[in-house]
Amino acid sequence: MKFLKYLLVGVVFGIVMAKSEAISWYRIQEMFRFQAFHMYGIIGTAVTLGVIGVALIKKFKVRDVEGNPIQFFPKNMSVARYLIGGIIFGLGWALSGACPGPMVVNIGYGFISFGIVLVFATIGTYLYGVLQSKLPH
Repeated sequence: MKFLKYLLVGVVFGIVMAKSEAISWYRIQEMFRFQAFHMYGIIGTAVTLGVIGVALIKKFKVRDVEGNPIQFFPKNMSVARYLIGGIIFGLGWALSGACPGPMVVNIGYGFISFGIVLVFATIGTYLYGVLQSKLPH
């Protein structure tokens, strides 16, 4: 029962992703081929809402569920870091047709083949953890 609210948010997220067609392999391919604005609109809306959310968290000094203050720390804005990471993420996204959110929604939607994508995404995450100290940050 403790995590019911997270389950409900996840279900709502999955419904929104499915209804907005953000889980559609065809929509994602259209985006990477610059053939449609649909996905750019969804991503742009998400980024805008994220910026507004962070601004509100900072302004109202919001605390996490355990009562600790949410803090933001400056990051090293190394070009290599974002260029290399973006290329790897983009290649995985283009080849699989899904980023992490839609990947899980597609599995829930019944596209079991995305289980393979989930396995390799998990392996990639593990490898990042192993190689993290050797990568540019």
